[in-house]
Amino acid sequence: MNNEANIVLRVHDLKTKFHVGKSVVHAVNGVSFELKYGSTLGIVGESGCGKSVTALSVMQLLPKAGSIAGGSVVYRDRQGREYELSRYKRTGRDIRAIRGKEIAMIFQDPMSSLNPVYKIGSQIAENLREHEKMDQKAARRRVIDMLAELGIPTPEKRYHSYPHEFSGGMRQRVMIATAMICNPNILIADEPTTALDVTIQAQILELMKDVQQKYGTSIIMITHNMGIVAETCDHVAVMYMGQIVEYGALAQIFESPLHPYTQALLQSVPVLGIGKGKELRSIRGATPDASETFAGCVYEPRCDHAREACRKSPPSNTVMSGGHRVQCWLYSGGGENG
Repeated sequence: MNNEANIVLRVHDLKTKFHVGKSVVHAVNGVSFELKYGSTLGIVGESGCGKSVTALSVMQLLPKAGSIAGGSVVYRDRQGREYELSRYKRTGRDIRAIRGKEIAMIFQDPMSSLNPVYKIGSQIAENLREHEKMDQKAARRRVIDMLAELGIPTPEKRYHSYPHEFSGGMRQRVMIATAMICNPNILIADEPTTALDVTIQAQILELMKDVQQKYGTSIIMITHNMGIVAETCDHVAVMYMGQIVEYGALAQIFESPLHPYTQALLQSVPVLGIGKGKELRSIRGATPDASETFAGCVYEPRCDHAREACRKSPPSNTVMSGGHRVQCWLYSGGGENG
């Protein structure tokens, strides 16, 4: 385990469920991970695996149909004080004091996250008025400085622009400005480059690196793109069907992937400089419906290494050397304290 003083966020056995009609969907089912100060954790997996729901659970931004059914989310601030966010009410004063100030989030689609009828300057300044109690003049100056820092030209003029007057890349910079304006301890980026072309993607990722280096921000990068993970992350959590099936340092995941799903992901996407000359493969089958339940391993129906034990009961979390963790019957009993 990591030194506790170096952990800014600790998620343990988190369970999140949704009531959909008469069905109960276990979108997050026993997720555990730690985020170090100043580091970047990548949460990666196919669409629908529970990545975004994990982030929304941490932020207490779940829709009414969703709720945290178990586990804990513990945040440690810069003074070393701990807050168990999973116990807070989603609209309560306690979580609102942390959300936006201590932990901020960049959402997938900036156009749907920005209010089209308000000028972007006033939208960014809202966090300052809420958390820093700044007057209008001081907030305006702070916002203009942040826009300039993030590479938005003529920030004094752009302060008065509306979202539709910005390009996709510039809107994403506005979202980063909104998230960073109060200098949060943790930044959660949910697919921050999905709708952008590759050149703008690279600029946004470089911008986030610069922000992290300047402010010491800890980042959770949620993505399905293994190339982005390779470029930006220190540790990686691989998710499938609401569970983290493998967790480790970046080099462990990319150089020695253990879980068949991780191996399949790496074989199915091009990553610059990795696996030269290898043919890309598709993962057979399709991701099951989120409401489906399994007696055994959730990946068993798609796994080329499945055996009888995989169908009968779920595998335990096995800790290998160097803190590399895997949830797979191939390694059960073969770790340091499996």
